[in-house]
Amino acid sequence: MKIAAKTRPDRCTPADRPLGGLDAAALRAALERALAQSDGPGGAHAIHELWMRGEMSLTIERALEALWAVAADSIPDWLPMRHVERLPEIYDIALQFGRVAKGRSNIYLVLLDYEDSCSGPHGLYVGMSQYSPVQRFDQHKAGIRAAGSVLKRGLEVLTGPTLHLQHLRRSEAARIEEGLAEVLRGAGFLVQGGH
Repeated sequence: MKIAAKTRPDRCTPADRPLGGLDAAALRAALERALAQSDGPGGAHAIHELWMRGEMSLTIERALEALWAVAADSIPDWLPMRHVERLPEIYDIALQFGRVAKGRSNIYLVLLDYEDSCSGPHGLYVGMSQYSPVQRFDQHKAGIRAAGSVLKRGLEVLTGPTLHLQHLRRSEAARIEEGLAEVLRGAGFLVQGGH
């Protein structure tokens, strides 16, 4: 099966869901093909599509492990490194917010480890910064203007859900940061930050 240039996985964001039109068998075949070819973007989109369709966590974990084993250098940074419960809902909520004007601020989400808590395995930190989400996460982990929750519990940046919320005006980013945190909390997520 040939994928049209405008829907080629290496040119799409996860929100585009370029493999969304495939049936289950074709999607699994696309994943197997990506693994055989060490195709990080193709494999990432196949795993992402399985995730968005509610595939079991064990299947996602195994697919992630297989992709990392054969294509670590080419996996897009928007693909989480571990199974994240309710990831489709995080995408749905984040996509409710959009950019109006370009600027220098970026919205980011950090996956927090709450395995030791009755609140569930994960929480989210919502932040904004002039730095890229990955740079800001590294600053948190190094103790630079760090939020305690990210310093102590931060696992990874969830880049995918906020790819469309980069390069915003500061005032717009502040509004979106607060609104995103509020909607995520309202949906039952354990949320830090968002101020």
